[in-house]
Amino acid sequence: MQDITGAPQCPADTVELRDLVAAFVRYRVVPHEPVLDAGGPEAAATLRQLQEEARTEGLWALPLPTELGGQGLPLRSYAHVAEAEGASNHGPAALGSAPLLDTLMLWRHGSSGVRDRYAERLVAGDMRACYAMTEPDTPGTDPFLTATRAVPGEDGTWRVSGRKWFTSGAADAHLVTVLARTDGEPVDRDGLSLLLVPSGSPGFRVVRALPVFGASGQWEIALDQVVVDGDHLIGERGKALAVAGERLQLGRTLRCLRWLGQAARAFDLMRERAMTRTRSRGPLGDLQLVQRHVFESLLALRTTRPLVYEAVARLDAGLDAHVEVGLAKVAAARTLQQVADAAIQVHGAAGLGPDTALPALFRTGRAARILDGPDELHITSVARRVLRTT
Repeated sequence: MQDITGAPQCPADTVELRDLVAAFVRYRVVPHEPVLDAGGPEAAATLRQLQEEARTEGLWALPLPTELGGQGLPLRSYAHVAEAEGASNHGPAALGSAPLLDTLMLWRHGSSGVRDRYAERLVAGDMRACYAMTEPDTPGTDPFLTATRAVPGEDGTWRVSGRKWFTSGAADAHLVTVLARTDGEPVDRDGLSLLLVPSGSPGFRVVRALPVFGASGQWEIALDQVVVDGDHLIGERGKALAVAGERLQLGRTLRCLRWLGQAARAFDLMRERAMTRTRSRGPLGDLQLVQRHVFESLLALRTTRPLVYEAVARLDAGLDAHVEVGLAKVAAARTLQQVADAAIQVHGAAGLGPDTALPALFRTGRAARILDGPDELHITSVARRVLRTT
């Protein structure tokens, strides 16, 4: 039976897998969210336990390459799984799909030494990686102003200096991919490169946590003359934005899918509340204003899903998807914020407290409209492309 929120038809050979992942997230991951959200040693131990359970049940690293120990699920099928695992922010990490972007980047653009040394360990969960692009004093929408610099040494190494912030997972990462200027000066369109920096290197420092609406996960880091091996250059020197663009298109699409999963979760909570919460005059759902929240939320979900899956289809086919990804990113972020906000309103004071996931879902939706490219960036980018089309 089709999901009431309008989930597209899942491939027949993926339905059982999607349902297994959905059950794992709902019954294994969600109950541990308060611990996982808090971070620290208990959260790390809980996550390791969940990861072992995912391995035991054959749900580990579903979209990762088979050559590296993953299960090689293609994007067109994994998209449906990504919605299910994304219902919780911790689903991808618990199921071993979180390192997909970093692994693919190293596998496609890293040197043989980098691939041999790190790729399989990322898939196995023995190492963690993160991506550092934006800087405190540089607009995140304008990478050409990147101030972090990497200077080549006579021995073939690089020395990297600069500061990055809103770097997801930096505190626990073993590897950090850093966008740095290797040639030219800020504003030059060429001369930006990506370097893979081991976080244990001298001169690498986690400066501070950057809570987003009170939630942890984002960090500011500093690099002071960090020495990086020459073969840790990712892609060609000066061609970082080509690699970054490839990564960002897939990354934004995956996040859209996960936001859809969270929006559907918020919708389910709102629907249940409307049907079960009673007043002296009957169920809450009898009120027309509550019905309007339900309608508007369902409309947002059903109109957003086709946009996201159109981006999935184009990426899966190897086609350019800049317009589709831009539309999907703005729509999915707005939908998550809208549906979570409506669900909070229907719950009343209960929607503000710790007894439901709604505050966290709303926080994710609001942050999604800024992180990974603000709405304005995608609106402008899509409009310019459409106006250039002949």
